[in-house]
Amino acid sequence: MNESQKSYLETLGIKNATAHWNLSPEQLSNIAVEKGMAEFTSTGAITVHTGEFTGRSPKDRFIVEDELTKDQVWWGDINVGFPADKFDSLQAKLVNYLSEKEIYVRDAFVCSHPEYRLNVRVINEYPWSNQFAYNMFLRPEGVELENFQNDWTIINAPGFKADPAVDGTRQHNFAILSFTKKTIIIGGTGYTGEIKKGVFSALNFILPTEKNSLPMHCSANIGKDGDTALFFGLSGTGKTTLSADPNRRLIGDDEHGWTPNNEIFNFEGGCYAKVIDLSEEKEPDIYRAIKPGAILENIVFKDGTNEVDYQDSTITENTRVSYPIHHIENIQVPSIGANPKNVFFLTCDAYGVIPPISKLTPGQAAFHFISGYTAKVAGTEAGITEPVTAFSACFGAPFMPLHPTRYAEMLSRKMKDVGTNVWLVNTGWSGGPYGTGSRMKLKYTRAMITAVLNGELDNVSFEAHNVFGVMVPQSCPSVPDEVLNPRNTWANKDNYDRTADELAAKFNKNFEKFASQASREILDGAPKAKAATTAH
Repeated sequence: MNESQKSYLETLGIKNATAHWNLSPEQLSNIAVEKGMAEFTSTGAITVHTGEFTGRSPKDRFIVEDELTKDQVWWGDINVGFPADKFDSLQAKLVNYLSEKEIYVRDAFVCSHPEYRLNVRVINEYPWSNQFAYNMFLRPEGVELENFQNDWTIINAPGFKADPAVDGTRQHNFAILSFTKKTIIIGGTGYTGEIKKGVFSALNFILPTEKNSLPMHCSANIGKDGDTALFFGLSGTGKTTLSADPNRRLIGDDEHGWTPNNEIFNFEGGCYAKVIDLSEEKEPDIYRAIKPGAILENIVFKDGTNEVDYQDSTITENTRVSYPIHHIENIQVPSIGANPKNVFFLTCDAYGVIPPISKLTPGQAAFHFISGYTAKVAGTEAGITEPVTAFSACFGAPFMPLHPTRYAEMLSRKMKDVGTNVWLVNTGWSGGPYGTGSRMKLKYTRAMITAVLNGELDNVSFEAHNVFGVMVPQSCPSVPDEVLNPRNTWANKDNYDRTADELAAKFNKNFEKFASQASREILDGAPKAKAATTAH
């Protein structure tokens, strides 16, 4: 640490700390192991336990309410305001906690497109948290590091616990964004996803309001002919898995921007993938990326070995790995594409009634984007142990500070400008609801998406679903015909019809809060639930 770096930390209020600046992943891995915070696995990756929290805690994420945000943020259950004076006092306590400690600092970029790049400085209490920042953000080199001036600051101290009665938090853990101070403070939780999603939340405010660009909770890849595909979906729906395609170059697995010039760019420099039930056969790219430099979270070893048991969910269903994107060979460099040809909305339907693939009109696309239907899958959030029906606007409401219609209107305009095809893909249940049916086979989902990308569904016949109105292909290479129509997979067809109506009614009930700001085209994209079922 040089005098300039020391001065910077003291200006923040971190005094007499032993700060390690921009250490390599190898150094950070070794330090974490030496300190007893991590273990090496048989592949050379390290594994850590994130402690009390093994998933995000969305009720403990706040945004400072001040002159900049008070009239722009969509305040409510998701975006909860936090007083500016409470933020200042809590940050002061946090930096005092880090004083005289051994800490780890990293300078990084977010946004691979140079016109939209932000410089982020991450200050961590733990070495493996700092390695996570190395993995997930873009890595400046040489002159970029020498001349680095941070736009935003992230201060992360899992060992610091807030006092709710004094500090204004809900409980002892917190993740709080101040757009005025361009600072994110995180305490009381070791779950690294809070770091990643804190930055995502910031970009979801900055890009639409300052850069006229659309931030998206999606993965993206690009074909040999330069055709870009986007995959929207909440955690557990398959964004990371389905975008890792050996025949297409990966742009990124989770967070992207769509510029006014119709360029798609990755926000990040790495991937953060679920690894429960991971196998080389099912997900070869992710499996092979778990090597020195990767960080596994909350996994369990096979007895008497340091070999990971990916089937073991003793700690959590939300076992994870982070790794830099260059751990995958088949990537787009730089992480930028253009003119998306196909957009996939991924949903994990616990009711088992959404078709495994269907084509949407522009109105249906806007309706389903604003709805953001899925089932939250076990482990992605604290307290979720089995699928729970959820509507998350824009397939990412917990990270969207603005009203959902702001994002939906931008997406709809861009889709029409480019002439994008929009597909709804159910990676959830088939043959019945959760508990009766079974999860859609990954090989079928891959085959359907591949058929779309190869143009193999361009000339097949489609039929409208009788409730949701979406157009369902009647044949698809490598997929049994009966799988394509979900009603055919149910033993009791009357139960299917009743369940489809029930889910349609839930869609329409959820959409009531958006209806006043929706166009006739969007309203016409809603499913047609029977009146009797709707009343029920």
